[in-house]
Amino acid sequence: MRPPPTTTGDAQEHPPGMHVPPAAEGMRPEHPADTDAPGPAPAPRPGGPSRRFLARATLLTVALSMAGALLGLGRDQALAHLFGAGADTDAFLVAWTVPEMASTLLIEDGMAFVLVPAFSVALARRARGIGGPDPVHALVAATLPRLCLALAGTAAVLAAGAPLLVSVLAPGLPDASLAVSCTRMTATCVLSFGLAGYCGAALRAHGSYLAPGAIYIAYNVVIIATMVVLAARWGVRSAALGVALGGCLMAALQAPALWRRLAGRHGRSAGASVRSVRPSRMATQPAERLALGLVCAVLLFALCRQSQVLIERYFASGLPAGAISHLNYAQKVAQLPMSLALMVCVVTFPVVARAIAEGDPRRARERVERDLVLTACLVLFGAAVVVACAPQILQLLFQRGAFTAQDTATTAAVMRVYAAGLLGHTLVGALVMSYFSTGRTTWYPLGAMGVGALTTVALSAWAVQPWGARGIAGANAAGITLTALLLLHGLGPRTVPVRVRRVVAGLARPVCAAVCATGAGLFGAGLFASPAASVAAGCGCVTAVFLPLAWFLDAAGARSLLAPVTHSVHRSVTRKPRHGR
Repeated sequence: MRPPPTTTGDAQEHPPGMHVPPAAEGMRPEHPADTDAPGPAPAPRPGGPSRRFLARATLLTVALSMAGALLGLGRDQALAHLFGAGADTDAFLVAWTVPEMASTLLIEDGMAFVLVPAFSVALARRARGIGGPDPVHALVAATLPRLCLALAGTAAVLAAGAPLLVSVLAPGLPDASLAVSCTRMTATCVLSFGLAGYCGAALRAHGSYLAPGAIYIAYNVVIIATMVVLAARWGVRSAALGVALGGCLMAALQAPALWRRLAGRHGRSAGASVRSVRPSRMATQPAERLALGLVCAVLLFALCRQSQVLIERYFASGLPAGAISHLNYAQKVAQLPMSLALMVCVVTFPVVARAIAEGDPRRARERVERDLVLTACLVLFGAAVVVACAPQILQLLFQRGAFTAQDTATTAAVMRVYAAGLLGHTLVGALVMSYFSTGRTTWYPLGAMGVGALTTVALSAWAVQPWGARGIAGANAAGITLTALLLLHGLGPRTVPVRVRRVVAGLARPVCAAVCATGAGLFGAGLFASPAASVAAGCGCVTAVFLPLAWFLDAAGARSLLAPVTHSVHRSVTRKPRHGR
């Protein structure tokens, strides 16, 4: 599943790779424009990126992600309007499995989990002034050429083996030839997505978030434009061509920004002042090579996680035409809250990896614990809105053209079931970062994800006949929730030393608030016949219940976060008016 930001921090430091005077450490990233908010920052304290930097990076990442998500909805709207939810769309969505898995393996999970810690170690060695070749340049030289060859070969194999791949993914598909044609075009994204993921991981490790955050904007714009221009001539194949062209643009968009950082050395000189933190063993060893075991563990985990999509489409291919499309649209809309919530971890994962590389596990632990509860709070608020307003949201987004009212009703039922697994999906995305941020090989996440996938298979086989697509969605939610519980239980000394009981207690509070808010949202959404008015009323009721309960229960430290705001309001109300002479 797509798969992937908190604004608080106790301490400050300059982001990796920047040469600044000791008195100015922690003020800004290498290129302030990357956070779209240049300017001086508050006085620093040693130990981590400044609160202001994290806030700016978070806001920038969330804004770009929301723009990309909205364009993704526009892409799905165009697909639904032009091709509906029938056999042609099912054929394209089988081919869509390739970029869907490639984005997880090469952009969001796999590549980031391997390369962000590796670049963090290289930047930590550079900052310490360790002699020899520049560690960052050496890491790129040792990894990028081999990666390009491997990705190009994989793309060629997928294109040649497209008929076999389609028969395995969807054996009951009515028109396999159309799916094969689309798959051969989307196979090219293995190379383009891999290059985009490599550039994005390197840029985020350097404290740059602008170009990596904008890639899905460019990607979706190209897909929409290609469908609009070529739909009449190429049919649904135009969407597959858009995927291929959009992937190339994602890599091209980030390449200049990464080249600017690699063209010159921005690290400290050997004689510069270095923070008085005992470096980890990783930070004092060469970082030019990536451990094969770590790469395999990360990629197999990401592949196993994405296998839930394959499981869904395998079982849905035996249902009436349109079932795969209903699952796809429900998943895309339901997972928007998860995607936005995980932007917390996108911003802070390099911070955690750098803290581990510098031998500061306490800072990493505090960061991870905050992120887990905050992401849960955000996704539960979104899940309450999804459950309360599912039919009206889908009616506004998709019910036009070839997408009928029956499609809306079926997709809404599936979407509400999907929402039950949103907390599990979010926790898996956040928890796995604590396992891989250390840069050590660990197979526990793969084992936990394997148990969850097997649970999904067993429950899907049992539920698909009586409940159809809803049964498949329920199996997905149960499998991913089990995986999240196993990952939470398995946290230990070889990962970030998270205090599990404290995290569980923190998670219980937003869950209670979300349950109450969902009931209020269902009541509000049922008051109006207009879908727009229903969505507005439902969202308003969810907000009116969730936020006060979050404050009352102090979910994710809501009271401390809102304290400055309430203090300012109180002062403005009680302050005596000034009278001029």
